[in-house]
Amino acid sequence: MNTKLTLTIDKSVIERAKAYAGKQGRSLSSMVENYLKAVTNKEENIAIEGELSPIVKSLVGSFKMPKDFDYKKEITKMRDEKYQKYLDSGNE
Repeated sequence: MNTKLTLTIDKSVIERAKAYAGKQGRSLSSMVENYLKAVTNKEENIAIEGELSPIVKSLVGSFKMPKDFDYKKEITKMRDEKYQKYLDSGNE
């Protein structure tokens, strides 16, 4: 059900927005409604997913980690390997 909403917006902004909406073949009301939907959906998604970049979001579910994977152990291993190479090169 649609309900009427009254907004107070600068006249020049309204004029530009109406012109833009006309070029897009849409009504200003539909543009405002879609914007509000997008903003409120984004807020809901952030609350659910946390702040993830689009790239990270696209990777979610793309691979499965072994159940016994210990990320702290792997980070320590990678750090030790990195600095061992540094020490082996004579940069002590």
